[in-house]
Amino acid sequence: MNILLHIFITIVTFFVMEFMAWFSHKYIMHGFLWVLHKDHHQPKKGWFERNDTFFIFYAAVSTGLVIAWGEGVFEYGISMGLGILFYGMAYFAVHDIFIHQRLNWLKKTDNAYFRAIRKAHKVHHKHLGKEEGECFGMLVVPTKYYKEAVGTKR
Repeated sequence: MNILLHIFITIVTFFVMEFMAWFSHKYIMHGFLWVLHKDHHQPKKGWFERNDTFFIFYAAVSTGLVIAWGEGVFEYGISMGLGILFYGMAYFAVHDIFIHQRLNWLKKTDNAYFRAIRKAHKVHHKHLGKEEGECFGMLVVPTKYYKEAVGTKR
Protein backbone atom coordinates (compact mmCIF):
# COMPACT_ATOMS: atom_id res chain seq x y z
CA MET A 1 0.00 0.00 0.00
CA ASN A 2 1.44 3.35 -1.04
CA ILE A 3 0.61 5.75 1.79
CA LEU A 4 1.57 8.84 -0.24
CA LEU A 5 -0.90 7.85 -2.96
CA HIS A 6 -3.64 7.42 -0.35
CA ILE A 7 -2.85 10.82 1.17
CA PHE A 8 -2.90 12.37 -2.32
CA ILE A 9 -6.27 10.75 -3.15
CA THR A 10 -7.71 11.95 0.19
CA ILE A 11 -6.61 15.54 -0.51
CA VAL A 12 -7.84 15.48 -4.12
CA THR A 13 -11.19 14.04 -3.00
CA PHE A 14 -11.52 16.84 -0.42
CA PHE A 15 -11.07 19.47 -3.14
CA VAL A 16 -13.30 17.65 -5.64
CA MET A 17 -16.02 17.75 -2.97
CA GLU A 18 -16.08 21.56 -3.21
CA PHE A 19 -17.04 21.17 -6.87
CA MET A 20 -19.58 18.48 -5.92
CA ALA A 21 -21.05 20.78 -3.26
CA TRP A 22 -21.35 23.62 -5.80
CA PHE A 23 -22.81 21.34 -8.49
CA SER A 24 -25.31 19.57 -6.23
CA HIS A 25 -26.31 22.86 -4.57
CA LYS A 26 -26.92 24.65 -7.86
CA TYR A 27 -28.44 21.88 -9.99
CA ILE A 28 -29.91 19.41 -7.51
CA MET A 29 -30.82 21.35 -4.36
CA HIS A 30 -32.04 24.35 -6.35
CA GLY A 31 -33.41 21.98 -8.99
CA PHE A 32 -35.42 18.80 -8.74
CA LEU A 33 -34.76 18.30 -4.98
CA TRP A 34 -35.76 21.84 -4.01
CA VAL A 35 -38.44 20.22 -1.85
CA LEU A 36 -35.64 19.05 0.49
CA HIS A 37 -33.58 22.27 0.34
CA LYS A 38 -36.41 24.82 0.51
CA ASP A 39 -36.63 24.87 4.30
CA HIS A 40 -33.00 25.99 4.46
CA HIS A 41 -34.04 29.27 2.80
CA GLN A 42 -37.00 29.83 5.13
CA PRO A 43 -37.20 31.15 8.69
CA LYS A 44 -36.19 28.47 11.18
CA LYS A 45 -38.84 26.35 12.87
CA GLY A 46 -36.54 23.85 14.51
CA TRP A 47 -32.97 22.62 14.72
CA PHE A 48 -33.24 19.95 12.01
CA GLU A 49 -34.12 20.70 8.41
CA ARG A 50 -35.10 18.52 5.47
CA ASN A 51 -31.95 19.99 3.92
CA ASP A 52 -29.91 17.85 6.34
CA THR A 53 -30.82 14.90 4.10
CA PHE A 54 -27.96 15.94 1.81
CA PHE A 55 -25.49 15.58 4.68
CA ILE A 56 -26.83 12.10 5.35
CA PHE A 57 -26.44 11.21 1.64
CA TYR A 58 -22.76 12.21 1.54
CA ALA A 59 -22.12 10.50 4.89
CA ALA A 60 -23.59 7.31 3.42
CA VAL A 61 -21.37 7.61 0.32
CA SER A 62 -18.31 8.14 2.54
CA THR A 63 -19.25 5.18 4.76
CA GLY A 64 -19.93 2.98 1.74
CA LEU A 65 -16.49 3.72 0.32
CA VAL A 66 -14.81 2.86 3.63
CA ILE A 67 -16.81 -0.38 3.85
CA ALA A 68 -15.85 -1.24 0.26
CA TRP A 69 -12.20 -0.75 1.23
CA GLY A 70 -12.65 -2.85 4.37
CA GLU A 71 -14.21 -5.67 2.35
CA GLY A 72 -11.31 -5.56 -0.12
CA VAL A 73 -13.58 -4.43 -2.95
CA PHE A 74 -12.06 -0.99 -3.60
CA GLU A 75 -8.48 -0.22 -2.53
CA TYR A 76 -8.93 3.57 -2.61
CA GLY A 77 -12.28 3.55 -0.80
CA ILE A 78 -10.62 4.53 2.48
CA SER A 79 -8.87 7.49 0.85
CA MET A 80 -11.96 8.75 -0.94
CA GLY A 81 -14.19 8.08 2.07
CA LEU A 82 -11.86 10.07 4.31
CA GLY A 83 -11.70 12.93 1.79
CA ILE A 84 -15.50 13.14 1.79
CA LEU A 85 -15.56 12.89 5.60
CA PHE A 86 -12.99 15.69 6.01
CA TYR A 87 -14.89 17.90 3.57
CA GLY A 88 -18.12 17.20 5.45
CA MET A 89 -16.44 18.20 8.70
CA ALA A 90 -15.13 21.42 7.14
CA TYR A 91 -18.53 22.12 5.60
CA PHE A 92 -20.29 21.57 8.93
CA ALA A 93 -17.82 23.82 10.76
CA VAL A 94 -18.08 26.64 8.22
CA HIS A 95 -21.72 26.39 7.14
CA ASP A 96 -23.60 25.15 10.17
CA ILE A 97 -21.45 26.41 13.05
CA PHE A 98 -19.87 29.61 11.69
CA ILE A 99 -22.44 30.93 9.20
CA HIS A 100 -25.81 29.69 10.47
CA GLN A 101 -24.84 29.48 14.15
CA ARG A 102 -26.53 26.10 14.63
CA LEU A 103 -24.08 25.72 17.48
CA ASN A 104 -23.29 28.96 19.23
CA TRP A 105 -19.56 29.12 18.44
CA LEU A 106 -17.38 31.29 16.23
CA LYS A 107 -19.69 34.30 16.17
CA LYS A 108 -17.04 36.90 15.48
CA THR A 109 -13.93 36.86 13.39
CA ASP A 110 -11.56 39.44 12.00
CA ASN A 111 -10.40 37.10 9.25
CA ALA A 112 -11.04 38.42 5.72
CA TYR A 113 -11.57 34.92 4.28
CA PHE A 114 -14.30 34.10 6.82
CA ARG A 115 -15.94 37.52 6.35
CA ALA A 116 -15.97 36.82 2.59
CA ILE A 117 -17.55 33.39 3.12
CA ARG A 118 -20.23 34.90 5.33
CA LYS A 119 -20.95 37.67 2.78
CA ALA A 120 -21.20 35.24 -0.16
CA HIS A 121 -23.58 33.06 1.83
CA LYS A 122 -25.73 36.06 2.75
CA VAL A 123 -25.94 36.95 -0.93
CA HIS A 124 -27.03 33.38 -1.65
CA HIS A 125 -29.73 33.49 1.02
CA LYS A 126 -31.20 36.81 -0.07
CA HIS A 127 -33.08 34.73 -2.67
CA LEU A 128 -35.84 32.80 -0.93
CA GLY A 129 -36.85 30.85 -4.02
CA LYS A 130 -34.98 28.29 -6.06
CA GLU A 131 -34.41 30.60 -9.04
CA GLU A 132 -32.00 33.52 -9.39
CA GLY A 133 -29.54 32.07 -6.90
CA GLU A 134 -25.84 32.86 -6.76
CA CYS A 135 -22.79 31.82 -4.72
CA PHE A 136 -23.47 28.08 -4.58
CA GLY A 137 -20.06 26.95 -3.33
CA MET A 138 -18.85 26.87 0.25
CA LEU A 139 -15.10 27.06 0.76
CA VAL A 140 -14.13 28.75 -2.52
CA VAL A 141 -15.28 32.35 -2.30
CA PRO A 142 -15.91 34.51 -5.37
CA THR A 143 -13.02 36.97 -5.68
CA LYS A 144 -15.23 40.07 -5.39
CA TYR A 145 -16.32 39.09 -1.87
CA TYR A 146 -12.79 38.36 -0.78
CA LYS A 147 -11.55 41.70 -2.16
CA GLU A 148 -14.42 43.45 -0.38
CA ALA A 149 -13.59 41.67 2.90
CA VAL A 150 -9.89 42.55 2.63
CA GLY A 151 -10.82 46.21 2.06
CA THR A 152 -13.08 46.39 5.12
CA LYS A 153 -11.98 45.72 8.65
CA ARG A 154 -14.42 45.01 11.45
